[in-house]
Formats: sequence, C-alpha cells, structure tokens
Amino acid sequence: MEALVPRVTATPAALELIAQLRQKHGPLMFFQSGGCCDGSSPMCYAAGEFNVGDEDVYLGNLDGVPFYIGADQFEYWQHTQLIIDVVNGMGGMFSLDNGTGKRFLTRSRIYTDEESAQLEGKRTHGDSLRDGQSGHPSHQAEQSQ
Repeated sequence: MEALVPRVTATPAALELIAQLRQKHGPLMFFQSGGCCDGSSPMCYAAGEFNVGDEDVYLGNLDGVPFYIGADQFEYWQHTQLIIDVVNGMGGMFSLDNGTGKRFLTRSRIYTDEESAQLEGKRTHGDSLRDGQSGHPSHQAEQSQ
C-alpha cells in the first residue's frame, strides 16, 4: 500500500522546540486553534491538559506528539498540508511555547491533484490503515489491551 502524504509536518526548528518542551513538561499534544484569543496558532499542551472531543480530527504525529484539529476547522483546511514552524515571539496564552521567546506557527501548502486524490474520503492517517490499525492514540491504547 502506498504511504499517504502527511496531513501535518514540522520543520527542524519546530521539532527542536518540541524536544525542548517534552524534556521540560513530559509527553505533549497539539491542537490547531481555530481562532479567538490566540488566533489560529497551533497550541502545545502537556498530554491530557486539553480535552479532545469526539468531533476533533487527529491529523498525525509530530515526532510522536499527537496533533488534532477541530472538525469545522478541518473542513476548511482539508485540502492543505499543515507545516508547523517556529518564529520568534510570544506563544499562545495557554500554549507551552509561551515564555520561551519562540512560538509555533502554522504554514500550509495546497495538496497536489495526485495527493488530493490519494486523501479523498480520508480524514486522518488512521482512516487509511487496514485491519483496524488506527494511528489515533486512543485506538493504539485500545489495541494494546
């Protein structure tokens, strides 16, 4: 089976900041904010500090860190690959990058026609895997029992 193009990726600078935050705070998770107070910044939390809802969409992992987006936001951005980067500045009010002098930033690119066809009808990487092998962290925990 051909590997799917990732729905979310990270630059080397973002991966470096993720490693620093993981060392300081332990396991992490991301949620792509849809606006309001922190704009549309990717928010980094200690794992379990943000309640992911049933309608939220799991996009994949960044160096083992699960990345989610709200269903409504996913509908707008489903044709783009999210590229998580880092720039100088203040992080989101509740995001762990706040106070580091750096902040996560979402860049994006539109999928090619071939990539779009490959992803058609698949919300997440887990949706594409066979035999119940979902990439969603909650499914992995269920499978290990």
